Amino acid sequence: MPTAKSEKKVVTLAYGCQMSERDADTLTEISGQKGYIPSQDLEHADLIIINTCCVRESAENKILGKIGELKRLKAINPQLKIAISGCMVQQPGALERLRKRAPHVDIWAGTHNIHEFQRLLDESDERKVAEVWEKPKETLESVPLAEKGKLKAFVNISYGCDNFCTYCIVPHVRGRERSRQPQDIIEEINALVKTGCREVTLLGQNVNSYGHDLQPPYDFADLLKNVDSIPGLWRVRFMTSHPKDLSDKLIEVIAAGQHLCEHIHLPCQAGSNDILLRMNRKYTREYYLSRIAEIKKQIPQASITTDIIVGFPGETEEDFEQTLTLIRQVTYSQAFTFMYSKRSGTAAAQMEEQVPLDIKKRRLQQLINLQNAQSLAWRQKMIGHTYEVLVEGPSKANPDRLTGRTRGNELVVFPGESRLIGTLVQVIIQDASSWTLYGELTE
Repeated sequence: MPTAKSEKKVVTLAYGCQMSERDADTLTEISGQKGYIPSQDLEHADLIIINTCCVRESAENKILGKIGELKRLKAINPQLKIAISGCMVQQPGALERLRKRAPHVDIWAGTHNIHEFQRLLDESDERKVAEVWEKPKETLESVPLAEKGKLKAFVNISYGCDNFCTYCIVPHVRGRERSRQPQDIIEEINALVKTGCREVTLLGQNVNSYGHDLQPPYDFADLLKNVDSIPGLWRVRFMTSHPKDLSDKLIEVIAAGQHLCEHIHLPCQAGSNDILLRMNRKYTREYYLSRIAEIKKQIPQASITTDIIVGFPGETEEDFEQTLTLIRQVTYSQAFTFMYSKRSGTAAAQMEEQVPLDIKKRRLQQLINLQNAQSLAWRQKMIGHTYEVLVEGPSKANPDRLTGRTRGNELVVFPGESRLIGTLVQVIIQDASSWTLYGELTE
């Protein structure tokens, strides 16, 4: 049964990258302006929003399954509103196909018009609505802040991407790169800090190229210096960095920053120059390794993480071995590994020499085994040392313990009282797994 009007509940689900999570927060905030209270109770929701991802086939299939599941809730409560937004909806030709597949959905919106969601929500009182703009029509500064009152928040600094990697659908569904004005970013972060936010992650498909379209000249390093000086903000993170735009100036600013975390996510995607060229990554293996060397020189304690794709069209055993040797040379603290999957509309989907699935699976497992061993060795070296941890809440795996992250973005589990949530504590590390550190509070 629907709840009373004054107690309307919205459940927002986000799939995919941090940008999708940030858009989901925006949609939750817009819903709040219409009286919807955030909830996690799908069974009793009055509005369910799914912000979608289309970067990988596995994510898309999971989303389609979830949309199908919601048909049951709509049958129980015909007043329930269901809204689907994001990258999957934005794909050329996708809207018509999705509407036929899920006629129980009330609102469809793409990536370029989420700031119109309040209007779409109003119009859905009378009819089903679907709007997908082909291109952005205006600045997105009219979008409200990220959801307030959180300890950690995502803040967009740019939208879209100009790189057109051959495997990636993002430029086709999020448009060309547009930088937000620095004063608007600073104002948003200041407002978030006033509501209790202590850590922000600056988001862009390529944060390193931020500001290239701004006048007067202003770049990502300049922005980081200004964000670092915001009173009450304890930690600043960012993603994602493109190696081709990682300047010495930026590395120096991170090294000198007071609140800029010593964690750099720098996707390499492959260790073979031939594959990097086919991916249109615009750098070589040698250049990438030179950036890693500069990071380690300027920030010796930096935690470096990456993204890697195996089985890209044309990838030979020799190409794959070069990826493995790069991983051994860099010694990442963590790597996010993926099998290549075709995305309609990308150049790579039309390439010949597609790698058979069984070979991709074998290479992925080999890659995972190597990185898990490296991740374990990395974390075992931290045993016996003490680190500053921002306490985020109870551990999901161990609810009787607390969890938080170091400045290097290492996940730490430790015993402690709930009153510590939202504070900075010192934890001495006593044990480690490939993904997690375990410790005790220092006296």
